[in-house]
Amino acid sequence: MGGLPFFEYLKTFRSELIFDSQQHILLSVQVLACAAVLGLGIAILTYRSTIFSNAAVNFSSVLFTLPSIALFGLMVPITGLGLATAFPILVLYALLPIIRNAVVGLQSVDADMVDAARGLGMARSRILLQIELPIAWPVILTGIRVAGQLTVGLVVIAAYVRGPGLGTGILHALSALGSVNTFNEALAGTLLVVLLALALDLVFVLVRRLTTPRGLRV
Repeated sequence: MGGLPFFEYLKTFRSELIFDSQQHILLSVQVLACAAVLGLGIAILTYRSTIFSNAAVNFSSVLFTLPSIALFGLMVPITGLGLATAFPILVLYALLPIIRNAVVGLQSVDADMVDAARGLGMARSRILLQIELPIAWPVILTGIRVAGQLTVGLVVIAAYVRGPGLGTGILHALSALGSVNTFNEALAGTLLVVLLALALDLVFVLVRRLTTPRGLRV
């Protein structure tokens, strides 16, 4: 196979790997932030209606079952290669766990507690912000956490449409497998994706611990 020893490869191409890792996590965080805002917004608009909430969850479930490569391929003729194609598709895939968990979390709030708050004269928006969202927060955050892990992995596939990140090196290595340093390139990219996913998961563990009241922790 030839090429550099693995650790020598890491040292030689350190700057490129760091840059690709930064691009990868930056895109993942941007996608996740957009999906969290959209998903939570959809859940808030629909959770009081069984029909609309089921429709939102089912629609996102259908999108989730579609092959990502197929969706990227459908978008390329419209938006071309690059972020314009990668970003919206990644957001769509991240929506399902966020919408599902947000709906479940909001619907699981004790109805008697909501009725009591309403009896005290609290407005619907105040009930949502001060009672329902805080109680549902651990479940909502779990959905965002799952979406984060999913997104870090899918950003690799976005390299097919020239999305930024570690996927570019991984796909290049796979397409030229057997050439000099391609094994190192694929292994380095894969390990870094795993490390980024673990780091992001640790962030969510810390966020949950800091933002969840002690009585609501599982």
